[in-house]
Amino acid sequence: MLLALRNIQKRFGGVVALRRGDLEVQAGEVHLLLGENGAGKSTLMKVVAGMIGRDGGEMLWQGRPADFRSPKEAAANGIAMVHQESLLAPHLTVAENIFLGREERLPMGWVRRRRMAEQAARLIAEHGFPLDAGWRVERLSPAGKQLVEICRAIQHGSSLLIFDEPTSSLSESESQAVFRIVGALRERKMGVIYITHRLQELRSVGDRVTILRDGETVHTGPLAGLGTDRIIQHMVGREVTAIYRREPLTPGAELMRVRGLSRRPLVKDISFTLRAGEIVGLAGLVGAGRTELCDTLFGIHPPDGGTVEVEGRAIRVKSPREAVAAGIALIPEDRQKNGLAKALPVGYNMTMASLDSLSRFGFLRHGAERQRAGEFIARLRIRVDSPRQLAGRLSGGNQQKVVISKWLARGARVFLFDEPTRGIDVGAKVEVFEVMDQLARSGAAILMVSSELPELLQVADRILVMRHGRITADIPGRTTQEEIMRHAALDDGNLKGEVIQE
Repeated sequence: MLLALRNIQKRFGGVVALRRGDLEVQAGEVHLLLGENGAGKSTLMKVVAGMIGRDGGEMLWQGRPADFRSPKEAAANGIAMVHQESLLAPHLTVAENIFLGREERLPMGWVRRRRMAEQAARLIAEHGFPLDAGWRVERLSPAGKQLVEICRAIQHGSSLLIFDEPTSSLSESESQAVFRIVGALRERKMGVIYITHRLQELRSVGDRVTILRDGETVHTGPLAGLGTDRIIQHMVGREVTAIYRREPLTPGAELMRVRGLSRRPLVKDISFTLRAGEIVGLAGLVGAGRTELCDTLFGIHPPDGGTVEVEGRAIRVKSPREAVAAGIALIPEDRQKNGLAKALPVGYNMTMASLDSLSRFGFLRHGAERQRAGEFIARLRIRVDSPRQLAGRLSGGNQQKVVISKWLARGARVFLFDEPTRGIDVGAKVEVFEVMDQLARSGAAILMVSSELPELLQVADRILVMRHGRITADIPGRTTQEEIMRHAALDDGNLKGEVIQE
């Protein structure tokens, strides 16, 4: 037994984050840690990694009582955490990041860069990672950065690795590469705690599972024999259909027509249509140009050529202002960085795109703003104390609803959803799908980018497939994952091109 947590408790002011956190991890096992956003998973892991202290309970590390006061102390004892968002220094090389904070130095204080690079190269080669010790981290894809984080942990002699949503921003082939790495760590008799919201990947990586709900451990046991429906029921405390199946609508009038749109080098001669009541999926590997297409349609990166029509009227999309004026909305992949003002109240986030309709003689009518925010909180069932609560304190699913409500308040007709369920739990995913269905039924058109193919099959009426900046297929939504990947030209063996370089 590597780690044993018993009755761990933690409060933040008047909020109880952990009531009873129990967990046991053995050497040579991959232990899945599941639960909805806010269930206490991250808090429990931060206690283990020395990032926060506990208010009660007992922690045993390798059979002895432990109470790590800092991540450095936890790392010195063999515990490392690979975070969902990279904590690397982008301007430094792979080798420099691997040894960051533990550089080898000469007596005069000079850093032994050549020796560090050689050791990093040996470590990379030993594990077969598609990395180069001399590459700058800013050149790496999300998967490449994950590999650097793993190298850091292994180089520091960790016995237990905590993975927090390691595949949330990765393609299918990149995720498979992470699974192989986790399997290799298991073979080395390391312990792995693996946090994920992607239920379809559980069987590919895990041995045992612990499920948290409302700050309490509600289930621990082998993954084998535990059905997906039962896992979801443990997570949310009620029965939720594991597979969301949207009832398709008869598409209405054409809302958007794109002809020959280009933005070199990743958007090349794109043509498609979106109709009212239609959800069109956009599939493809990382680097295929999906996000770049959405950014171009929204005017973040003006196109080099081609035309865009909204409701039959040709528009210029040389800036987001022009796209918004035409009724186009973007729900970005990184909602915290590009979709929300985290330090501002929920109400302001909901109305920031439509302040002109809430103002008189240049002055904001605060009463009207509060009323509109309250309407959308009720309409989208956003779990929030009040419109004055800071947006950064909401769960991922509720933050996504706030971003959507911002564009509903503006009266948008064409919605571009870029990875709308990234980093949110299964219950919140269903709620986001339901909001998207409501939008379609109200006459909006939706383009939905997703790396999770089961989601596209569950939600989309049609699926566009991109490869190398071009659309290679327009197929019905009721297709198969194999058919989608055939058009996306999946090549699991090409890790250097697929995983590392953006």
